[in-house]
Amino acid sequence: MYAASENRYNHMKYLRCGKSGILLPRVSLGLWHNFGSVDCYENMKEMLFTAFDEGITHFDLANNYGPVYGSAEENFGRIMDSDLRPYRDEMIISTKAGYDMWQGPYGNYGSRKYLMASIDQSLKRMKLDYVDIFYHHRPDDDTPLEETMGALSDIVKQGKALYVGISNYNSEKLKKAAKILKSNGTPLLITQPSYSMFNRWVEDDGLLDTAAECGCGVICFSPLAQGLLTDRYLKGIPKDSRAARNHFLKSSSITEEKLTIIQKLNDIAKERGQSLAEMALSWVLRKNKVTTVLIGASRKGQIENNVKIVDNLEFKEEELEKIDSVIGSL
Repeated sequence: MYAASENRYNHMKYLRCGKSGILLPRVSLGLWHNFGSVDCYENMKEMLFTAFDEGITHFDLANNYGPVYGSAEENFGRIMDSDLRPYRDEMIISTKAGYDMWQGPYGNYGSRKYLMASIDQSLKRMKLDYVDIFYHHRPDDDTPLEETMGALSDIVKQGKALYVGISNYNSEKLKKAAKILKSNGTPLLITQPSYSMFNRWVEDDGLLDTAAECGCGVICFSPLAQGLLTDRYLKGIPKDSRAARNHFLKSSSITEEKLTIIQKLNDIAKERGQSLAEMALSWVLRKNKVTTVLIGASRKGQIENNVKIVDNLEFKEEELEKIDSVIGSL
């Protein structure tokens, strides 16, 4: 039986999520990869235990994380039942619905029917009475926003979730969603966009400022650009890497030009006393506009390394300028 470290809150830093009463760890663990039916169960347990021992209290899932769909939630539920149940009240657990999940016309997008059915399925898989945050995973222009947000609000009012979140929404849609949710009596807690040094659409869109205006927090996914913002590809493409699998990261995207940029960024990171991955995560959290950053991991050592960033989140202006100058050549 797992016993959590008594020192688990000694190192991690926490930041208030928007205008809510919730404090989130600056580093959160996403279960998108490496928690599916094809992955090693003992490794999953080790990573979850390591994360919690390091002060990571927020664990992020979705209904279709796997593979296969639903298996990440099922594996998390098994570990919750066997080891983590005593610590449930110390954890923020989130899940989502919005992408393809089951066959037929009712297992996708943003209808009330889909969201209501999905939360019930997710709770069953995770062996939970409620989740802390339930997200709509992506905008659905073919479903009235009032229907989607109304379903999220009712899920909270039914006690199946404590807070409401949205993911992959731009500024315009976030404002509309937040207004509807507020009128429903369930304020928007958090928004989850992709954001990295290589993917800055939230800056062009003004999303971070919009979130602040709406009083919600921000949690960013893919901060390492699917692994590009690490030193992993500087000496070729490892056989066990995402690029080798040609799934979310294509090997064709790792060009000589991009590798040159990555090497320069790696040199800047070394000057800061960080790995490139650590600098990329710190960069997302700079100036506290982002509440928390989502990391993925395939082994516990990556988690132990990534939490070190909370001690090195400040950037000198010349460092930021140097990073922008290097990336500007893309």
